[in-house]
Amino acid sequence: MKRRSKKFVPVMLATTMMGGLMVACTSKAPDAAEGSKTPNGSSTQGTAVTYPMKSDKTLTYWGDLTSNLRGVKASHEETPFFQEWQKQTGVKIKFTAPPANQAKEALNVMLASGELPDMIEYDFLSFPGGPEKAIKDGYILKLNDVIDKYAPNLKKYLKEHPEVDKMVKTDNGNYFAFPFIRGDEALMVFQGPVVRKDWLDELGLQVPTTIDEWTAMLKAFKEKKGATAPFSVNSAPRVFNDFSSGAFSGAFGVMRNFYLEGGQIKFGPAEKGYKDFLGLFRSWYAEGLLDKNIATVDNKQWDANISSGATGATVGNAGGGIGKWQPLVEAKDPKAKLVAAPYPVLKKGDTPKFGQRDQPFSNGGMVAITANSKNVELAARLLDYGYGEAGHMLFNFGTEGVSYKMENGYPKYTDLIMKNPDKLAPAQAMSTYFRANYNGPFVQDKRYIEQYLALPTQRDAVGVWQKTDMAKYQLPPITPTPEESSEFAKIMTDVNTLVDEMTIKIILGTEPLDSFEKYQEKMKSLKLDRAIQIQKAALDRYNKR
Repeated sequence: MKRRSKKFVPVMLATTMMGGLMVACTSKAPDAAEGSKTPNGSSTQGTAVTYPMKSDKTLTYWGDLTSNLRGVKASHEETPFFQEWQKQTGVKIKFTAPPANQAKEALNVMLASGELPDMIEYDFLSFPGGPEKAIKDGYILKLNDVIDKYAPNLKKYLKEHPEVDKMVKTDNGNYFAFPFIRGDEALMVFQGPVVRKDWLDELGLQVPTTIDEWTAMLKAFKEKKGATAPFSVNSAPRVFNDFSSGAFSGAFGVMRNFYLEGGQIKFGPAEKGYKDFLGLFRSWYAEGLLDKNIATVDNKQWDANISSGATGATVGNAGGGIGKWQPLVEAKDPKAKLVAAPYPVLKKGDTPKFGQRDQPFSNGGMVAITANSKNVELAARLLDYGYGEAGHMLFNFGTEGVSYKMENGYPKYTDLIMKNPDKLAPAQAMSTYFRANYNGPFVQDKRYIEQYLALPTQRDAVGVWQKTDMAKYQLPPITPTPEESSEFAKIMTDVNTLVDEMTIKIILGTEPLDSFEKYQEKMKSLKLDRAIQIQKAALDRYNKR
């Protein structure tokens, strides 16, 4: 599909944050929050269809292939889930995937070429200028009428969940993508501090809850367990990559990103509490409690540190962290046990202020329909399938009798998923047959996480990490205007580069702690105050949606 070529230079935002048809009845969009069952009933919203549909058209779809499938499947076409999606909907799809870790660059090339597919799976919240700019420039379609006419399942879900409906549209009230939605609170928290419980038991220590207890624990790991990197974390692509939600800095009242407090938007690294955090980690580094390579640790080195016993504490995920590392540490020491620790505080008994917590509307997995598509209705019907009963089961559990079996009304994953005969890890097997363990155009079901977190320590971890006040301070998925977005992106690119520089230099001791004030002044000169104004204006508009 040709369109006029446009020059386009993408700049990722610093903050985060988706025809002849036979008419009949369709299923109700499921409410995954109900958890134990998939609701039944008929939709009366819009024009319903019978699946599989009858169409001789082939839709085109551009989107990344999840990292879980790299080395397992070479393409979407080879993946059973995408084969089954076409079979159940009756729609043929031709897929194109960008090179690994190059989605932004590949999207740029595609948009400049003027050759657009019917659908694009991409985070349009991070699109330069935001989704409204993508609509205005003629790249993607405003979906209000499309959802009203051709997406009865999604329309019904959003009507029943107004808090999600508010998140998935722009300040102008425009829908721009078929969204990925986390359907239960249990799906929104999945990351936090992790420690070696067997070491704690051996040393007569409790799981730490305060900064002082963390310091004592790390010293004991170094001195009595011989840990050469007592605390290590992932620093790729940026230093302390997983600290943006307030791990450790939260004990000093700040987080690495923007947050809301007392009606004001604040940026943690510009606040005094961030200096206190830097002081703590500076002292830990000087005492040999941090990985000496803390500035450059990538996933491979991170895994090696934990599996070898060089590291006894980190920040990681329940699934891809504890679930991945537990068998690795057990291979070296059968008594090894990794457990979650609460986000640390200064005063024992306090509730952590911050912690990792996603919003129900997650920025990954959203799918837009391109503005020049000649198959809008068919594309919408295909995407709406994921929000109906049958599609809900496919996206969350795969194919009955293959990847799951119903046991007393509960979709239980088979050994093909949990004990894969080809030695695929559960995350890899899941991504082969469904999308629940990453994202996509559907509502995620908590019954997935109940099984994915197979170890009691994984399930316990979510409960431990949930006990924070993060919801009080978390910004909703706000969107600056196209004009604001470009200005904001430029400011925050410079500010974040400065923060990364400040963070590592002070912690490593190459600059004194008192240089923090110099960096604060530099942030002001880079117009951080203007970035906060833009965030506040976007929040005001969001609250009026």
